[in-house]
Amino acid sequence: DVSHRAVTRGSRTRMVSMLQDNDTIRISDLNDAAVRGILEVISDGVWDWNANTGFVYRNPGWYQMLGYEPHSLNNTVFTWENVIHPDDLARVMACFDAYLSGVAPDYRVEYRCRCRNGDFIWIEDRGRIIARNPDGSVARMIGAHRDIHAQRELYARLELHNRSLEQQVAERTAELERLNLALQHQVEENRRLAETDSLTGAASRYRLEQAVRLEYERARRFKEPFAVIAMDVDDFKQINDRHGHGVGDQTLIDIVRLTRGSIREIDLLARWGGDEFMLVLPNTRLPDARVVAEKLRQRLSHARVKGIEPVTLSFGLVESDPDEQVSHLMARVDRALYRAKLAGKDQLSG
Repeated sequence: DVSHRAVTRGSRTRMVSMLQDNDTIRISDLNDAAVRGILEVISDGVWDWNANTGFVYRNPGWYQMLGYEPHSLNNTVFTWENVIHPDDLARVMACFDAYLSGVAPDYRVEYRCRCRNGDFIWIEDRGRIIARNPDGSVARMIGAHRDIHAQRELYARLELHNRSLEQQVAERTAELERLNLALQHQVEENRRLAETDSLTGAASRYRLEQAVRLEYERARRFKEPFAVIAMDVDDFKQINDRHGHGVGDQTLIDIVRLTRGSIREIDLLARWGGDEFMLVLPNTRLPDARVVAEKLRQRLSHARVKGIEPVTLSFGLVESDPDEQVSHLMARVDRALYRAKLAGKDQLSG
């Protein structure tokens, strides 16, 4: 196949031997004077390869694109090969061979060419076979080199800009995710603070009200009772007056610690306010609540102010009534606690 031989190293050597005197080759080798005239004024780099003789005509536009004087280089395929960037050469030749062999339907490739000053510019190279020999091999092929360097540079800048934007978006997204996570943590922390008494670690009054409403709705829905126990430290004001508020605070902390050791995990211990606490006991009848309250009364009797003075508490307890309002339930347990106080303190009422 002559077309394949023309682009191999061996065929190039043969073509050089056929062109022993390149100075004798002139544009007159082209058949049509009008075509030659057109090629001379076209700004794009047009080339015409005679595969049978090895002669390659390149119009002035081709030379000027690379910074050369027109027709100042040898009219061989080696001239073309030598200006291709070394990193692009194998890819270009593979495309060229694929077209000549019929594997590719056309020849079009972009690559870098070296200019006279040593710089490289991007060009688009297109070609088409226009004549074949009787045996089907390539006889003549024409094509054009078009300067696309500015376009490629623009694309490169746009790509760099896009990558920069993508990076900025990624960084901003990561920052937003970090801020969102921090916000979620802050929300959780705020919720925890809102639901937890800062001094004793017991549930807050806010959480207590939520829990009572939840148990009230559950009791009505599933016909299951729950109990509420109010606990108040007897003579707590005297503890503060005699020993100071620091000792009083420690006493409340000790009461919460001892209480937690005597109730179930599902039970809720909350600070109602001051020295008053409340217990919410799900699925609990009044007799069972009384057992829990008595157990707590005995256990809390081991608490001591400054390790010396005993601490006592009064307890009021009630069982939920599905026909009453939550506010009525809380009022009943408060009255029960008041009765325990009137009965002499350190008492249970309910």
